[in-house]
Amino acid sequence: MAIRRILELGDDTLRRVSAPAHDRLEARRVLQDLEDTLADFRRRHGFGRGISAIQIGEPLRLVFLQVDGSRYELVNPVFVEKSDDTFEMWDDCFSFPDLMVRLRRHVRVAIEYEDLEGARQRLEAEHALAELIQHEMDHLDGVLAVDHARNSRDLMTRREWLRQQARL
Repeated sequence: MAIRRILELGDDTLRRVSAPAHDRLEARRVLQDLEDTLADFRRRHGFGRGISAIQIGEPLRLVFLQVDGSRYELVNPVFVEKSDDTFEMWDDCFSFPDLMVRLRRHVRVAIEYEDLEGARQRLEAEHALAELIQHEMDHLDGVLAVDHARNSRDLMTRREWLRQQARL
């Protein structure tokens, strides 16, 4: 459908709590825009696995993920399980692509969501997919990765992060 502008850190819209998506035609249109926008971002930046509707200015509980050849269109996702065990990682975001944030995420999660026909689905994920789901679901509640930083040492530019990763 359309490649949309991704809202950036500082835009108050990113802090809005998204409303449930009830209109299936609208959900289908927005999810197609999310897929197109994700593909464009990947072409231009070389990374990206998921995007939420609020990041393109649509305050709806919609998430599009494309990971390891699998695609997920999540309508009104909700957590039903989160593991007690967590891990520390460096996270990035389309809304601040030059910044990395060190934070903690649950190792495993399970969500329930609706597909585009309205049927309830369940998705269990661990590690990278679990982390991505948590990141995108935070967006639905107006929470950004930078909100999880414990202090200024948990923030780093992407260029410095890549430089440090190359030394490992």
